[in-house]
Amino acid sequence: MIQITHNSFEGENVKNGGIRGAVAFCHMLLRERVKPGDRVVDATCGNGQDTLLLAELVGSSGKLWGFDIQSDALERSRERVDAAGLSNRVELVHAGHERLADYIKEPVKAVVFNLGYLPGGCQELATRGETTLIALAQAATLLSPGGLILVAVYTGQVGGVDEWESVRGWGESLSPREFAYSAPSRP
Repeated sequence: MIQITHNSFEGENVKNGGIRGAVAFCHMLLRERVKPGDRVVDATCGNGQDTLLLAELVGSSGKLWGFDIQSDALERSRERVDAAGLSNRVELVHAGHERLADYIKEPVKAVVFNLGYLPGGCQELATRGETTLIALAQAATLLSPGGLILVAVYTGQVGGVDEWESVRGWGESLSPREFAYSAPSRP
């Protein structure tokens, strides 16, 4: 299943929990699907919220690969998993998500994309549609049967609507025989 959610970084949406709502929705789906022993990917570590949850869900016999181009994001994620005593099941990779296939050679149960920029970081260092599409294609190839790709797209930031259109177009082009795709029709 491929589930794409979108939120705006502006106005009432942020005040009323829109951003937290997208993350909470993704976390609910992950809790339903990811089990101990699974292999999973956090394609955009950010502040490490998804990284920590995934590390908890895969248990001691599972593995998580976490990707980010920013050292700050990787450090924040490492601090979270270290504090929880889960670093033995986590491999953090200082690379863009478009390099998933360079590091992962086995099927994965879930791949999470929380697009945009690092909260509290430089807004000019944000994900871009062209690299996200490469990463999504690789994620679909790595996904095990019954696996899940979750994508949260924030349309209220600079470039967010364009990235949303790219991601939505990619999802709509997937073969319905191979993938169940759902996303809102417009941001």
